[in-house]
Amino acid sequence: MTDELLSLRVAVVSKSKEACDLFQHALSTVAVPIEVQTADGAAAASNGLCARADLIYIDDAFEPADIARIVAAARAQRNPPFTVLLSDKEDRVGPFHADALAGKPTQLDNARRFIERSIRVRLPSRALVVDDSPTMRGIVRKLLARTRFPFDVSEAEAGFAALKLIRERAIDIIFLDYNMPGFSGLETLSELKREKRRVDVVIMTSQADQSLCDRAREEGAGFLKKPFYPADIEAVLCSFYGLRALNPKPA
Repeated sequence: MTDELLSLRVAVVSKSKEACDLFQHALSTVAVPIEVQTADGAAAASNGLCARADLIYIDDAFEPADIARIVAAARAQRNPPFTVLLSDKEDRVGPFHADALAGKPTQLDNARRFIERSIRVRLPSRALVVDDSPTMRGIVRKLLARTRFPFDVSEAEAGFAALKLIRERAIDIIFLDYNMPGFSGLETLSELKREKRRVDVVIMTSQADQSLCDRAREEGAGFLKKPFYPADIEAVLCSFYGLRALNPKPA
């Protein structure tokens, strides 16, 4: 994430005082300045709270109609907050209204780790697009701009150039083409791991090859099959952020 001092406005909507207290405590420990507000019902959450939030965590203990009301109020805002439904059921099924689903943390350490990952949906990240095609780099740059996640985007034309740039500056996420001259995408990924670079990597390819997808995921990378769309990018990034994407950005 960028070094610029940022602040976030986060809302926690839950009937449980213990859950609200847990999130407030965990949010107070992260490095980013955060303004926290809580609500114990759909009416309180919908009445002005959504307009003041960047990110809303919603307890799934509410009735589906109440969750839908909260999310609708959020989406009606000029700059809609990102909504995350929290559930203690790993096999939770619909109806879903929120933007993403996540497990409901019950311990402070788990809550802190989850928050540090999930707030990245609202914090600017440094993204590097690596592809030997200038046209494809431009396409990916435009697709990133159409997601709900803020990015500061740089470009590199090959794996060697990407490695040099990453050694010189901080990068959070790399979108890495598989088929490039010199280092392939997976070879570049291997070098990043050898150098112990802490960076999320998404392998991009036009090849319909399930084994390549499996290899990328075995290495801890995301995978995108060209052509892809903003919703596909959001789904991959949500998995890095401890979330399961539910509803893509409206067209």
